[in-house]
Amino acid sequence: MTNISQKTIHSKVSCTSVGLHSGAKVNMTLLPAPVDSGIIFRRIDLESGKNEIAAKYENVTTTNLGTTISNKHDAKVLTVEHLMAAIWGSGIDNLIIELDGAEIPIMDGSSKPFIFLMECAGIETQNQPRKIIEILKTLRVEDGDKFVEVSPSRQFSLDLEIEFKNEKIGKQKFSYHNNLNSFKNDIAPARTFCLKEEIEQMHKMNLAKGGNLNNAIVVDGANIVNEGALRFENEFVRHKILDFVGDIYLAGYHICAHFNASKTGHALNNKILREIFSNQENYRIL
Repeated sequence: MTNISQKTIHSKVSCTSVGLHSGAKVNMTLLPAPVDSGIIFRRIDLESGKNEIAAKYENVTTTNLGTTISNKHDAKVLTVEHLMAAIWGSGIDNLIIELDGAEIPIMDGSSKPFIFLMECAGIETQNQPRKIIEILKTLRVEDGDKFVEVSPSRQFSLDLEIEFKNEKIGKQKFSYHNNLNSFKNDIAPARTFCLKEEIEQMHKMNLAKGGNLNNAIVVDGANIVNEGALRFENEFVRHKILDFVGDIYLAGYHICAHFNASKTGHALNNKILREIFSNQENYRIL
């Protein structure tokens, strides 16, 4: 672990897309932020003074098919994980995200467009060292056969396994090491996915109203409904790593640790953060 300076973006940059679950058009603008600000979401369609939500694990309120954060005024932002993963992958510590709606634009279902946005804005080094969370002991959370375990390490790494009954997805495992893999090239392009038979149920739950073949992989038995090939042979597990990284960056700082996870989702990802911060003997901030 070496001293690294905090970073923000150089200039503001904007994009427009629909929300995956709401189906509503949303405009998003990323703005530079001063040192020690962290990541702040600002709903510009809501009353000023009640419209900011810090990107922190304790502000996570729902984890059903996406991570939602809220503040005490009930201002909320849905589906933050893909953008949070891109912010982490770009090495950004401080950022303001303005939205004129309740959900992050889905773009193509991956983190790649968000990384492109931040590269267009330029990355700016700030005159303050980055704060890093060091994990001091091994911790584990479980839900049936699903689990997430975190243990001390000198760098960020993650072993993640998924298992679906679907024949196209099946069992996949991927190991991501921050010093060996490029988040931009190896993880960010991996798109969100669903099974075709799940779509009707999601619509009944008022979810996935903005989903289409341009922003999600749809799997039907042994086949991919989308035209064109997968971006990776194991794109499904890579996307779950993307989700995991985005959820874990809600720690508020970069974490130095090794994670081992199986069949995890947004709820367990949040649960391991709550476990870490439940006792000051579990971590220290460098």
